[in-house]
Amino acid sequence: MTEAEWYASIYRGDDVPQLTFRAVAMGSFLGIFLAFTNVYIGLKTGWHLGVAITACILSFTLWRTLLRTGMARSDMTILETNCMQSTASSAGYSTGSTIVSAFPALLMLSATQDNPGGEHLPWFLLAGWTALIAILGVTLAIPMKRNLINEERLRFPSGLAAATTLQSLYSSGSAAVKQGRALLVSAAIGGVFPLLLDLRLRITEAGRRTLLPGHLDVFDRLGIPARGVAEDGSRLKPSDWTLTLDLNPVMIAAGALVGLRTTVWMVIGGLTLAYVAGPMGLDAAWQNPAGQTVFATSHPGKAWKEIGLWIGAPIMVASGLLAFAFQWRTVARAFSGLSARASGEASAEVPFSWFAVGAGAAAVGTVILAWWAFDIPVLLGALAIVLTFFLALVAARATGETDITPTGAMGKIMQLTYGVLIPQSATANLMTAGITAGSAAATADLLNDLKSGYLLGADPRRQFIAQALGILSGTLATVSAYYLLIPDATALLGTATESPAFPAPAAQAWKAVAEVFKQGIEHMHPMHQRAIVVGLVAGAVAVLLDRFFPRWRPYMPSATGLGLGFILPFQYPFSMFLGAVLVSLWTAKAPASAKDYMVPVASGIIAGVSVVGVVVAGLNNFVLVG
Repeated sequence: MTEAEWYASIYRGDDVPQLTFRAVAMGSFLGIFLAFTNVYIGLKTGWHLGVAITACILSFTLWRTLLRTGMARSDMTILETNCMQSTASSAGYSTGSTIVSAFPALLMLSATQDNPGGEHLPWFLLAGWTALIAILGVTLAIPMKRNLINEERLRFPSGLAAATTLQSLYSSGSAAVKQGRALLVSAAIGGVFPLLLDLRLRITEAGRRTLLPGHLDVFDRLGIPARGVAEDGSRLKPSDWTLTLDLNPVMIAAGALVGLRTTVWMVIGGLTLAYVAGPMGLDAAWQNPAGQTVFATSHPGKAWKEIGLWIGAPIMVASGLLAFAFQWRTVARAFSGLSARASGEASAEVPFSWFAVGAGAAAVGTVILAWWAFDIPVLLGALAIVLTFFLALVAARATGETDITPTGAMGKIMQLTYGVLIPQSATANLMTAGITAGSAAATADLLNDLKSGYLLGADPRRQFIAQALGILSGTLATVSAYYLLIPDATALLGTATESPAFPAPAAQAWKAVAEVFKQGIEHMHPMHQRAIVVGLVAGAVAVLLDRFFPRWRPYMPSATGLGLGFILPFQYPFSMFLGAVLVSLWTAKAPASAKDYMVPVASGIIAGVSVVGVVVAGLNNFVLVG
């Protein structure tokens, strides 16, 4: 239907309660916990999980509980829950992109041999930057909404799924309550594991230890051989190459959501590193310009960040940029539709003046902060804002058509651009990319929410206000979670004998690109140089195979999975693979049950582990010291 017909027959935002205090309060409350979840899982895997459907199920279940106990007097309307979803999405998703990419990359770059922990940026800088980027992304969606949703009516599959979920919740409450209970029970079970695996309660002569070990050396016990020889002449074991079984279920749950194809190629990448690239790196000696003899891999436990990074990151860079190039029609439609004007009356639409004020203030604040804190010249900062608008537009259209937001590709475009403009500044390279990636993610997220509201007849102005309000709670939650989980750079880089608690693959990839531009590829270890070429070729080939042989796509290499397999310690890809296998078996045996409960159970485990994990990290860092 046309926009005018939609206003006449579907729109009901003026007649049904929508932007209420209880809706925003519930959305902010859930958004804080979901923000913890996305920071935790983003630092573990590099992924950001959509939170809209989880928030809808949780809100519906919790509110029904409040009604039964007499703590609430009336049910939330479907548009109130939709408004709650907008607030929760903003808090849980829109504010976390830079926190798991650019900022961890900066922290790792600050680490030295004398100061392996690196130097954290001040909290007010992280909070200010996070809030400004989210505001910029939210306001950039204003001029795009009427064209992409009202006129072209792009699908925005996640927004469609959230609207469908809400309609299902309000038409069959009993099924929804069962899903909500499954989510809460799995969250409670998941929350037990950080207490056992991460909380340092046990006091020993060597210091505080956890009640249970974090992983088991099952591959060693099975007698599986490994390649390489240790310094004492003994054969290396699989556990030396991080081939262990992680006991934390969060990665199993993440793998359940990611799927079998991606996780299989993650395992293939990890095994290739442990049995091919890593051992080669141990033997690859090179005399650097300072006259020191260095190896491509100094220790098997560091192979993932010393050699795997230079294969995996180029795979993801090449595949992301090439896949984006194949979307040239989407890019062309984005810019051709930019000037299109919607017809009919649009009294409920967000006025353009809100965009001018909000985006203008966020842009000015971002440019000033970039100049003051990161030494980015004002003109180059302003250029980053201009480029961000156009790239966010492209990302929003890609999300509307495919449900995939190419934030990684957007960030890499900016890194390549500023690698040429300011090659000597890794900081400028990272933070300008953070502007684009963070804003594009927030823009696409808001448009998914607005799509849900469009299908339900909601008032877009009230949704916009709800999402803007969510930025405050989201910023507080993401920044707090980051400092609690990452006390210093060793949590990201690990040590010679221990894998990192949070490998932050997205940040590792960003850091690698910034380092190449800063140092110049000619100053790198020759094997690292060859690894970059191999990674670029592998990423391009994976995309070409996927593009030209669509019928065989399920059996073709997953560039994302293969790249992550190289830049994650092996226990993480293996756990995700186990999760995908369990879901495949569940689906084969009980497809109806898997369809109804897989997402709530997996999301609940992730939420429980993440929220309790943040609390445990705070206790370990500030209470149980020593």
